[in-house]
Formats: sequence, structure tokens, C-alpha cells
Amino acid sequence: MYFKQFYLGCLAHASYFIGSEGEAAVVDPQRDVEQYLAEAEALGYRIKYVVETHLHADFVSGHRELAELTGAEIVFGKEAGALFPHLAVSDGDELKIGTTVLRFIETPGHTPEGVCVLISETGDSESPRKVLTGDTLFIGDVGRPDLAGSRGYTTEQMAGLLYESLRSKLLTLDDDTEVYPAHGAGSMCGRNISKETSSTIGQQRRFNPALAPMTKDDFVRMMTTDLSPAPQYFSHDAELNRVGAPALGELPRPRAMKPAEVFSHLRDENCVVLDVRTAAEFGAYHASGSLNIGLSGQFASWAGVLIPHGSKLVIVANDEAQVGEAVKRLARVGLEPVEGFLTGGKEVWQEEEFEANMVTQIAVDELHDFLEEGHPVQVLDVRRPAEYAGGHVPGARLVTLSDLATHSLDDLDPGLYVAVICAGGYRSSAATSILARRGFRHLYNVTGGTSAYVEAGYPVEKSEEA
Repeated sequence: MYFKQFYLGCLAHASYFIGSEGEAAVVDPQRDVEQYLAEAEALGYRIKYVVETHLHADFVSGHRELAELTGAEIVFGKEAGALFPHLAVSDGDELKIGTTVLRFIETPGHTPEGVCVLISETGDSESPRKVLTGDTLFIGDVGRPDLAGSRGYTTEQMAGLLYESLRSKLLTLDDDTEVYPAHGAGSMCGRNISKETSSTIGQQRRFNPALAPMTKDDFVRMMTTDLSPAPQYFSHDAELNRVGAPALGELPRPRAMKPAEVFSHLRDENCVVLDVRTAAEFGAYHASGSLNIGLSGQFASWAGVLIPHGSKLVIVANDEAQVGEAVKRLARVGLEPVEGFLTGGKEVWQEEEFEANMVTQIAVDELHDFLEEGHPVQVLDVRRPAEYAGGHVPGARLVTLSDLATHSLDDLDPGLYVAVICAGGYRSSAATSILARRGFRHLYNVTGGTSAYVEAGYPVEKSEEA
């Protein structure tokens, strides 16, 4: 058996290619499918099945395009209700690719239609070597249970189903069964997912807090307490996956724009001018009112969170290669089409004398000195509550990046400097662009973030709750 994990850091997403004797299956594919086609061609495999563990909400799948290009059959759990031809599978159903058996178990809880895929060799399907757990079981975590409200389920009902799926199905597997989930650290489908991208049932039984011995009531309480709101794009992407997204090549291409046209879009409240350059480049010079989400980090996830669905999109980048990469990554979360783009450095704006802005980048040493010397600087931490609780700059106020555009900032004085900090300087740069749009003019972006602050040996505060 040939087995390969494809890991997409931009979305913390894992997909899988399984092959045997000239046949293959792809599980949970990302929207751009070229890598699976290239893998099949290089190895001489025919892709026979495209399997989805559930209707993904955090990204748009390429299942429909991949099936059309290869003649593969799309496979979903029977509760998915997908609106295109597909094979609906139930508990115990098996599919074969060469001498490899894919056996399905229904594992509702994260979503009603969720399935896991047990992988074994012919004649030994009762002793699987691997299990693809989708968003049911992560490494160190389990899937959030609050995404099915629009389908008639309460969060508590889904958490109860998840408890049963984990205990009565996945935890009955042998300890040495290898576990391969659909997401890693940074995914918003869980709360505290590990950076590891695979494990075993035995390791998860010992170290995953959600699998510790507890009653069903205690599990439901744990899974439904302090859940952050699901990103607004989740429901859109899940429905797009139910219908089947168009091929990326069918999307209209953005057109080059002059600064005057981009400037006019900045005044359109339904348009987002998205600057995809690094925090340092954005800080040095950028169009006033633009939003910074750098391509260097978890760009697609944060774009989905911070950009309202249905917005007109214009990209600001260094060159057309960056524009193309941004367009592809935006499409992965259903943000399409992009109307236009502007490329080039600050000279482009300076030539036209349009309004531009700057954000001063400061190191953690400078921030520490400011605080020690009593400078009137306000510290805003934009990480997630669990990160903040684990250690933050003394006196820092918490407003998670995903909440910043709408959260009350009455206790921040826009007349004083605000030093924005995250883990490393990526999210904080996005936050400065949002604060600027809310009228804050005196901003610092703390490079290196809390990680550098801790490494420098400066004291931090910890809290039981954020």
C-alpha cells in the first residue's frame, strides 16, 4: 500500500493519497487538485475514489473537479445530502483499491454526516493499520460540536453524539492503529489541536484531554463551554461543498488596476483592499484603509474570518506572482472572485500622492523599556484566550483578532500609542490595520510577539481565564 499525507499549512489542513496495485483514493482534497493528479501520474495510479469525511466548513474542497478530471466516484457519509452524483456510505461499508480496503464507520458529532475511514489490507479488514479521522478526532483534541445548528441539531446534541462516536467506535480500535486527522494546529475546527499531524489510538487514549475518562454529561459540558463563535464563512463553505465548487480555472481572472481606481475602492464600504505583503512591508508604507493579511502565515483561514462574505476584493502585492498565490488561497475558503490588483512598492502610491499610512515596528526590548519607564503605551493582545491565559505582557488587554472589528474598544485611548502583540507579529499586523480603520492613528506592531518577549526573559502574567 502507498500512503501519503499532503499538509497545507495555510489552512492547517491534511489530505491523503492512498494507492494499491494501480488504483488510488484521495481523501479530503483541497480545492486546487494538481498535486493529486501529479502524484497519480508519477506512480501510475488511476484515482478511483474521492472520499470526503464530512462537509468541510473551513475550506472549499476540490472533490467535484478532481472527479470530473479523473472519472473517480465521490464518496460521502449517507447523511451528507450532497447535491451531485455520489456514493453514500454507511457503517461497515467497504471499498477496495487494489489490495487495500477502506472501511467506513459513521462518527457524527462534529457534523451529522461525519465518517472515519479504516485502512487495512484485503483479508484483514477487521484489524486496520490506519484510521483517517477527519474532524472527529484530532491530535490532542476533538472536533467542535457547534456547526450543525442550521440543520436542526443543538450543540449539546452534537456533543453527545461525539462522545458516543469516540467511545463506542474509535476507542475500540487497537492502540497501535495510526491516527491521521484532517487538521492540525491553527485550525478553527478545534480549540487546542497539537502541532503533530499524526499519532496512534494508544497515544491519544493516554494524552488527549477529550478522551480522558468522564461521564457523557461532563464531556458535553466541557465541549460546549467557552466556545468561540464559528467564523462567518463556515456555513457558506459547507454549503458550497454540498453543491460542489466550480473548478478554479473557471473563475474570472483579476485585472490590473491603477492607484486611482484602487483608491476609489477604498471608499466603497462593500470592498476590501487586501494587502498581502509582510508586516514589515505593510508597516513601512500602505494605502490607508487597507487590510493586511500576509501570505507568509495562515492567510486563507484569517482571510475567511476577517473578510465579510460577498465583499468586493482588490489585492495589493509586490508582484503578480503574489497576486496569483493570493487568488488561489482566497478561493480555497470561498472568497471569490477577486476584481483587481495593484502591484509595486510605495513608489506607486507616492507618484500619485494618494493617502498612505505607516505602522512602526518595535522589538520586544523596546516594548519592555516603554513599560519599565512608564511611557503611556497601551498593550493590546490579539491572541486566542487560551494563549493569553498561558502568559501575556503585564497589563495587556485581550481582544481576539477575530473579534477586533466589532468589539468595544472604549477603554483604549485613541490619542495614546497602542502596542499590538500576538505570538509572533503576524496577527498583530492584521490587527493594526483593523485598528487604523477604526480611527487609531498611533500604533506599534510588536515584532516577534509574546514568544520573543518570553524568550528575552521578561516577566509575564498568567490567568486562569482570559
